[in-house]
Amino acid sequence: MGPSPAAELRGGGTPCRGAPGRLPRTGQPSVPPPGAARSNGAVTAPPDDCLARNAWICGAYLSTRRQILLDAVVQHLQLTFLSVLIGLLVALPLAVMARRWGWAAGPVLAVTTVLYTIPSLAMFSLLLPLYGLSATLVVAGLVLYSLTLLVRNILAGLRAVPQEIRQAALGLGYGPVRLLLTVELPLALPAAMAGLRIATVSAVSLVTVGAIVGFGGLGNLIYAGMNTYFKAQVLTASVLCVVIAVAADLLLLGVQRLITPWTRAARG
Repeated sequence: MGPSPAAELRGGGTPCRGAPGRLPRTGQPSVPPPGAARSNGAVTAPPDDCLARNAWICGAYLSTRRQILLDAVVQHLQLTFLSVLIGLLVALPLAVMARRWGWAAGPVLAVTTVLYTIPSLAMFSLLLPLYGLSATLVVAGLVLYSLTLLVRNILAGLRAVPQEIRQAALGLGYGPVRLLLTVELPLALPAAMAGLRIATVSAVSLVTVGAIVGFGGLGNLIYAGMNTYFKAQVLTASVLCVVIAVAADLLLLGVQRLITPWTRAARG
């Protein structure tokens, strides 16, 4: 006669495979879930662990991933700054050339507009044979995207300089270079700064697409968090992107007001 049910419950017999509450042995020790604690040999989940609960808002994520977040923010800022700076250095001579020679304005604006219409994934794919999987690939793509915004706004600012001011400067003996540097560019600053602000905010958002090649700053965290449905990581990285964009825009707005005091006097 086999063991009685009572004996089985006391552990004296062999439990049935389908008995509720029992798991078949696999030869491997049980592993507690992340964040779990042991109490008298039993594994219990902590009652208030936002990481274990995979909450959207989690202070523990900020405290335990501080260095990871800092590294991602630094990379995001570096990629944004380099792309906008190089884009500005390329856009300025293009805009001046388009202003100086009217026939060049059409081709310059057409090429930069076509570049802006290329989807970001396609743009990075087209640049891949040239730069490989590197941060340079992301910077090059962002530079090409920034040209449309920068060239158009700088050119609009140069065209908005009153003709009588140009004639007065030429009458005072200003040469073409001096006229450009001391008269035309300063008067074109409001329009140029508006384009720079838009290009910077756009670059902050487009840097995240660089996560597809491993150089996306905060985009790397967003991409990894989406793949694993890590809520706190996705939300934190996304909020930081917004903060960087807003802070950059406000900073450039302050710089614009500082270097163009005559615009405040005109509005006053």
